[in-house]
Amino acid sequence: MQLQAINSPFSQEQIEVLNQILPTLTEGQQLWLSGYLTAYHGNTALEVKPGIATQIQTSTKEVTILYGSQTGNCQRLAGELSETLGSQGYKITLSSMNEFKTNRLKKLSYLFLIVSTQGEGDPPDNAISFYEHLFSRRAPKLDDLSFSVLSLGDSSYEFFCETGKKIDQRLEELGAKRVTPRVDCDLDFDDPAAEWLSTVVKYLNETGESSSNLPQSLSSNSILSSSSTYSRRNPFKAEVLENINLNGRGSNKETRHLELSIEGSGFTFKPGDSLGIYPENRPEIVELIINEMGWNQDDLVPFNQQGETCSLEEALKHHYELTVLTKPLLEKLSQIHPNERLTKLVHPENKQALRTYIEGRDLVDVIHDFAPWDLKAEQFVTILRKIPARLYSIANSYEANPEEVHLTIGAVRYDAHNRARHGVCSIQCAERIQPGDYLPVYIHENPNFHLPENPSDPIIMIGPGTGIAPFRSFLEEREALEAPGKNWLFFGDQHYVTDFLYQVDWQRWLKTGVLTKMDIAFSRDTEEKVYVQHRMLENKKEIYKWLKEGAYIYICGDEKHMAQDVHKTLLRILEEEGGMTADEADGYLAQSLKDKRYQRDVY
Repeated sequence: MQLQAINSPFSQEQIEVLNQILPTLTEGQQLWLSGYLTAYHGNTALEVKPGIATQIQTSTKEVTILYGSQTGNCQRLAGELSETLGSQGYKITLSSMNEFKTNRLKKLSYLFLIVSTQGEGDPPDNAISFYEHLFSRRAPKLDDLSFSVLSLGDSSYEFFCETGKKIDQRLEELGAKRVTPRVDCDLDFDDPAAEWLSTVVKYLNETGESSSNLPQSLSSNSILSSSSTYSRRNPFKAEVLENINLNGRGSNKETRHLELSIEGSGFTFKPGDSLGIYPENRPEIVELIINEMGWNQDDLVPFNQQGETCSLEEALKHHYELTVLTKPLLEKLSQIHPNERLTKLVHPENKQALRTYIEGRDLVDVIHDFAPWDLKAEQFVTILRKIPARLYSIANSYEANPEEVHLTIGAVRYDAHNRARHGVCSIQCAERIQPGDYLPVYIHENPNFHLPENPSDPIIMIGPGTGIAPFRSFLEEREALEAPGKNWLFFGDQHYVTDFLYQVDWQRWLKTGVLTKMDIAFSRDTEEKVYVQHRMLENKKEIYKWLKEGAYIYICGDEKHMAQDVHKTLLRILEEEGGMTADEADGYLAQSLKDKRYQRDVY
């Protein structure tokens, strides 16, 4: 096949050279060149040494990389591994678990899986069908398969990394050979993920049919690389332009609307993406801990794995998690603090007691409950978890406001165990952040919660409370692009008068036709509570009609209750209006998840 000059970005001289070279390349050389160009554009240009292409062309190793990702972290890590191995001449298949044809499993030689865990140990949406197949009777024997698993999770949840653990165990049961140990990552996953990726690359190269002179390891700095100078590991300090309470006087809630300037950051984003904020702990809780432990706030302590130090007050305020207890934390404390009651609490026989204790308590409670303490601050902080960023759905469109990010943040306040409790980031934003202040932020892309590629496709959006945020960005985007697709919004909260978030925006869009239809449910305004799922049932005929027209369904908000209730309601609509059996309705939504016509951003 000859490259033609028509619509080509190359000059005639370049085309002639390419047409002379390309036909002479072997398949291995073509694969190597493809990987080289990928690495070159990823700012990891490789030095081409004489004879290296000849070495690589003999390697025919095929590698499959599968990811299950709810928010996009696992997908990006899988992409990093794919690019690195591709640049070294391997033939790569990269796919979400749902899009992978499971009948190919028994034909694979090398399989690497990167997967997160949702809620009560459940797989992410784009891993469900693969996960179910793996645990079904149809799962094949995999005696010829070599594999490894990287699992992402949150150790504050009881079923930490459960999906990855179960997949890892199941593959072994099916006869597959684990070539590198599974790695379970907490919220601060960069370094352990980089180590796992590096181990995988090293294993493949050491067992390859040829020895490659290309890089065989990855540094943590290469993980989650970004086209922007600023990133998750190097946040941008965004100035706060506005900080407004969206709720009316007398509301039981406080919902803040923040507008941040990202001018000079290089950030871009799509509707459905999130903003990560690195919060700071309340000064009061930092002071309580220091005083209770009898420490000096100016003592120097380490604040990262590199051993860099800062004052104890600075470390507790900006670097360490203080308000969320985890099982690993209490286990580590019991090892360095000889307290009989604490040792008993973390004993494997007392799982339920530990689960009950952790709920609603923080580090101050631990210090009170298991006193007296005789630990130095520098020893104590080394077992604490790094304070994780908080993710908030972006509530505006980049097309409409390219230099700004808008957020919708519900202030979290409650009482537990005779103390007032406060959400770390939400209360910082509600009480201590003013216009002119700065917040360290980064863009968190969520490829699993984006608008349809075709602007003519209709969409149905379901977002109670602060779950409304991404749908404001959806409509801003469709307005800016003059997208012709129909838009239907379901919104719910407590009271119409005080809790109708962004009411003026919705009314304007209804008037201009950007918002085709809106249904609202305010649960405390009527004797019998009414929620968004009730409004959906009232409109079941029209919802089914929209689905037949190819509508995309989006859900944002609480996973435990709202998202499950909405899912059950959709099943009921498919059965009652579509004449489907329960199994057919379930299959319809499963296929919709796979086709990305049913997308969820739940927490």
